[in-house]
Amino acid sequence: MDLSEKQRLYWQKNLRISAILMVIWFVVTFVVAFYARPLSEISFFGWPFSFWVGAQGALVVYVAMIGIYARYMNKLDTEFGAVDEED
Repeated sequence: MDLSEKQRLYWQKNLRISAILMVIWFVVTFVVAFYARPLSEISFFGWPFSFWVGAQGALVVYVAMIGIYARYMNKLDTEFGAVDEED
């Protein structure tokens, strides 16, 4: 199946945002956890800061990533005319 130039551009933009969000996911999930031990000296609401980042901060970032992706893809769908029309 041959794709038109418009479809190729749409797919490239989709892959670009997906790659950026995957890098952010990797950093939040693995890099922050790797460097969390030095953060244990800092206390945040009575808990070690590393615990707070791992337990709460990562979840906030994940939810924000979902929101960013949804908004970006809605904008991209509108830009390329790929919006489903509701009845």
